[in-house]
Order: sequence, then structure tokens, then C-alpha cells
Amino acid sequence: MGTTDALHALSNDDIYLLGEGNWFRSYEKMGAHPARVEGQAGYFFAVWAPQVKSVHVIGDFNAWDPAAAPLNVTPYGGVWQGFVPGVKEGQLYKYLIETSNGDLLYKADPYAFSAELIPGTASKTAVISGYRWRDAAWMKRRAETDHMKKPLNIFEIHLGSWKRHDDGLAGNGDPDSDEHSGSYLTYDDLSDQLVRYVKKMGYSHIELLPVMEHPFDGSWGYQVTGYFAPTSRYGTPKQFKHFVDACHQAGIGVILDWVPSGFCRDEQGLVHFNGNKLYEKEEHPNWGTYKFDLSRGEVRSFLISNLLYWVGEYHADGIRMDGVTSMLYLNFGIDDPRLKKYNEKGTEEDLASIEFIRACNATIGKYHPDVMMIAEESTAWPLVTYPLTDGGLGFNYKWDMGWMNDTLHYMQSDFPYRPSNHGLLTFSIMYAFNENFVLPLSHDEVVHGKCSLITRMPGDYWRQFAGMRALAFYQMTHPGAKLNFMGNEIAQFIEWRYYEGIQYFLTEQYESHAHHQHFIASLNEFYNAHPALWQKAYSSDGFEWINANDADQSIISFVRHGDDPKDDLVILINFDPATYEQFRLGLPRAGKWQEIFNTDAEQFGGSGVTNSGTVYESSHESCDGQSNSVVLRVPPIGGLVLAYVGALPMRPVEEATAVSAGAIGKEMQPETKQAPKTHIPLVESAKENPVQKRAVHKRASAKKETVNAGGSRRSTAKRSKRNSKKK
Repeated sequence: MGTTDALHALSNDDIYLLGEGNWFRSYEKMGAHPARVEGQAGYFFAVWAPQVKSVHVIGDFNAWDPAAAPLNVTPYGGVWQGFVPGVKEGQLYKYLIETSNGDLLYKADPYAFSAELIPGTASKTAVISGYRWRDAAWMKRRAETDHMKKPLNIFEIHLGSWKRHDDGLAGNGDPDSDEHSGSYLTYDDLSDQLVRYVKKMGYSHIELLPVMEHPFDGSWGYQVTGYFAPTSRYGTPKQFKHFVDACHQAGIGVILDWVPSGFCRDEQGLVHFNGNKLYEKEEHPNWGTYKFDLSRGEVRSFLISNLLYWVGEYHADGIRMDGVTSMLYLNFGIDDPRLKKYNEKGTEEDLASIEFIRACNATIGKYHPDVMMIAEESTAWPLVTYPLTDGGLGFNYKWDMGWMNDTLHYMQSDFPYRPSNHGLLTFSIMYAFNENFVLPLSHDEVVHGKCSLITRMPGDYWRQFAGMRALAFYQMTHPGAKLNFMGNEIAQFIEWRYYEGIQYFLTEQYESHAHHQHFIASLNEFYNAHPALWQKAYSSDGFEWINANDADQSIISFVRHGDDPKDDLVILINFDPATYEQFRLGLPRAGKWQEIFNTDAEQFGGSGVTNSGTVYESSHESCDGQSNSVVLRVPPIGGLVLAYVGALPMRPVEEATAVSAGAIGKEMQPETKQAPKTHIPLVESAKENPVQKRAVHKRASAKKETVNAGGSRRSTAKRSKRNSKKK
């Protein structure tokens, strides 16, 4: 028992690299691996536990006998290893560690590939090799494509609460209650149901709240005990591989939340692994977790190996690093000046964490350059998405928490107060291209009493749904990648609850929710079809203001540019309930323009103030600092998109000039293109909500707060509208 096998045992080089923090494939030997020694089948175990008296493997295979399977310690490095015959796949086990002072610790394997279903806390032997992937076409496209020049529209999901089985049971981690929300969907269920839904809705990627094993559902996965184990709540490691594979075959990328900022304090996990601080540096002051001691090479090897493990073994397309801000600053969450710490330079930066973050991004860049690294970083830390060679942290993207906070603050303000808050809408462009930003409307914004997004919108039901459409449209047309948490797409009224599914029944019972789901699917499809919205999403030459300063009317207008000028889009968004029948808008060039998207379309639940089917010829009347303009209808609390569809007809003088110019003049003519057609998916049948039907009647006059700008100065039009409000 516990014999050391030369084939599977750690070499001196392995132990050296582990201690240096450079063993990036440590999971290939650390933990539990099937082996055969002298004709006997079993498993080879290896665990880092320095300065302890002994380590034994106990489990189903030896009746949890504390003396049955001792491991041997390496001459240096503190690694205990050995072969245990008779161990089979799928058996539970733990390490029994006797500390230097004689205490006995029962620990799960830090490198375990699988774990016992909660509330159990043991590790489980597993074989993760041998899965036959069918995503070769996806992986080839990924390697050949620059993800920064493609759509990036992310659907953020908590697998345990997207949907539940309608069986009256409870999930293993649900809070105690007389009412149960249904058992979890499995990875296999999700491979079918979730993949079909995401495909239908038109998202490019999903982002999963942590799927690494965790003991408490209420942590949403962010307090991890099993970093290498997909949670057993939903199935096995191979079933999770099948889920990722199914996503890829459907053309959907998979981003995983990853938590190197701290780990769970539960006693079976990493905390005090040898009786003292080993993996941990200190307790996190805010979150009740422990920070990793990133000055230890063994800890860095553990985490960077874990990063490569999820990318290599599970084909993850991106990693979103959680809690980066808490890692960068020594005093994150510490307000008492007496408790503050400083580095050897006398500053508050955590130098070990910075080095670790850069090492993570360098390693991914070396071995998987087509994988996205995304930072959750909420401060103004410089150069987060700049290359390491330029002194940056090396991420590809960073969450734009400033955009999120400012936008939600603005959208929550009642309409009369929006003019004074107009800067909240426009300020983000001042820094939009300093980093490569993701615009997040994430799970954090619909929990802990913050309310759902729709309940933050002012006004009656109709205005609230119009506000949700305007918010989604603003996010989609603003530079940057997009992220939305599940439930946003149906305008769910209640906050997210981790112990029950999203209320998709609303789309079957109420037209307003069905209309919103249809709107989001159509908006996603529109985004995917128009390169101007993503080809230059992180470059200042992809955006141009038309009018950022129309605060009085709560209107903004701008141009989005793609690589081809013919793809340019003109965007206008009205954040006020006023309707404009004749509104003059400046245009970036002369020509014919046509509306190709309008959030106020009746099929989306809007009031129908659109310019559908009309081809506008620009005039030479200046407006918004532009030499050309057009007069059109503007919907209440809504937005529209104009596309260039051709040159103006030439006047006689221009025709003569063109003839004399010959071929050169002909080459100079702008190319005419047809108005892009947007496919609108069919709306599933839905019953109308009687409460919302009343709301529609109630707001009928409100939504027709029409202002006739008459193609003249809009300040006069606004004054007329504001006076009508005072009545």
C-alpha cells in the first residue's frame, strides 16, 4: 500500500517547477490518476502537504481505514505520493493528514477531477481522458479568427437556476423550504435545452457563473473547494465536456468565471491544509473567504495549471477572472488606516498578485492565444487590456463598471430629471477606447435588494418596458462587447433567486414579456448582421458623435463605423416619452437613408412610431454640426437606426459635370446598396396581461406627447413639450 511507482511519481524536475511556480501541467500528476503497478490496477495519488507527520488515503476502497494506505513524502518539496491498488473510477476518497502537532485533518483533494454530490464533501476518482470531441470545426475557426473583430454578445448564466425540472423536488443546495422549485437540470439537459435557447436568441457566447465544485449554492459558485472538478450537482466531468461540445457545435462560445481571488473557508477545502496557512495568505475582510498566498510557487503552479486545465481539457473559449480589483490592492476592503499595509515600495499595490495576473495572461497567450481573458476590475487601474510588453496586465477585455453604474443611474431617474443627468449617458465615450470594454448588465445588478432591471424603470408598465428596450438598444449600439444576465431578456420583475428558475412562463402568459423576448432576439440578430456594431468596437475610429449635447430633449445621436464605409449606421436614441413627428437629424454624408431598426415597432410592444419603408433623401441644411440632414419621426423612449442605401439623384449641372469628368467621375460615385433586411423571428403565442392592458390604455395619451419640430430648431420644440408637462 502506498508504494511509489517510478512511472507516475513526481520527478525532481517536477518538484522543482512546482516550487518555482512554473509547473503549468501539475494536474497531470498531482491528485488521483489511474495506474497499473506490477499487474495491479489502482490509482496513484500525490498531494502537497509540507511539514506534516503523515498522509493517508482513505475512501470507499479501503472502508475509510485510517491506516490502510499511507503515502510517502518526497525528499524535498513536501509532496506525499504513492500507488493504492484496487481503487476504481467513481470511488470517494479524502486525505487524512496528521499535522505536526498531532491533529487529524480530513481533506478533499485540491487536484480532484470530481467531487461527491453536496452535502457530501469527499473527492471522487475520475478519468477525464477519452472524451471524443466533435468541435474541430469550431476550434479551427476560433484559431483563425480575431475575436476582437467579431460579435461578442454574452448571455451570463447560473446553471442551477436558468431552469429547473417541474418535478416538485428541490436541488441539493436549495435553502430549506416547504415549497420546492424543482431539481437541477443536468449537463445533458442543458446540452439540449439551454443550447437551443441561446441559439434561438442569437447570443454569440455564454458565460457561466463558476462551475467549479463549491459547497454552498448561495455563494453562486464563487466560494470554491474543488478547483479542478466541475460541480457534481449537474453531472460528471465528461457530461460537462459534452455540454461545452454541444455549445461549440451550435456556434456558441463558452466563457468560464474563474476565482483566483480567494477560496472557501470550509474545513474540507484548502484552508489550513497542513494545520497552518499553506494555500492562504490572509482572510478577505469583506467576503469571508481566504486570499491565496501568491508568493508561494506551489500556489501559483496550482492556479495557473487550473487555468490551463479548463482551457485545454474543457475547451473553454474565454476566462473571466473574478475579483481582480481585490487582488491588485493590498488594502482592498480595509477602511481603518491603522490596518493598512504597504509593499516594499511604500505603495498599496499587491506586487505578488500583479506578477501572478501577468503570468496567467502570458501563459494563456503562449499556449492558447485565441482564448479570451476578461478582467472584472472596477477601478481606474491603468493598462488592464494592454499587452505585457507595454507594461499592461495583458487581459483582452475588462468589464466597464463605470458604464454600468452611470447608465443604470440615468435609467432609474424620472423623465423630468434626465436632462440634468445627461452627462451620465455621454461620459463613457470619454474613456470608451482607453481599454477594451465589456458592457455588463450582470447578475450583480439584480440581487441583494437592487431589484430587477425593469422595476428600476420609471413610469407605468408601458414606459417600463419601453425603458428596457431603450436600455438594451443603447447597450447594443454603444462601443464595446455586451453581457446580459439571464432574465434580462424577458424583463423579469423579481430579482434573481439562485434556488429557482427564471420565470419564462411570463412569456407564455403576458404579451409584454413575449414582446420583450422577441425584441431582444431581434436586436441580437441585428447586431450580428451589422459589422459597424462590432468590427471597430474597441477603436475610436469606430464611433462618431452626431449630437451628444441634446440634454434638454434627452436625445443622443451618433455614427457607428465598420471597416467598410458602406456599413456605417446612424443611431438616434430618445430617452424621453415625447414623440417627434418631424425631427431634424444631422447626417455624416449626403445620400439616401433608410430606417432599418426601430425599438418602437408594434411587434416589440411599442407604439408604432417608426419610419418603416421610407427612403429619405438628405438635404443640404446643416444640423448637429453636419452639412447634411434629414427630417424623420422619433419614437418615445426608443431608438432607431438609419443605413445609407444610395447616392442622391444627380441634378442637371451635376450630370454635365459627371459626363465631362469621364471614368474618373464615375469611379468617385458612392456605391448604392439595398437597405439591409433584418429577419424577425416569429413571436410565440401569448395571452395579454389584463393588468398591462389597463396600463396601455392609461398611457395612451402619455405616449402621444407629440412634438412637431417642423424641421426647425429643436430647442423650440422642447420648450413646447416641457410647458405641456407643467399643465
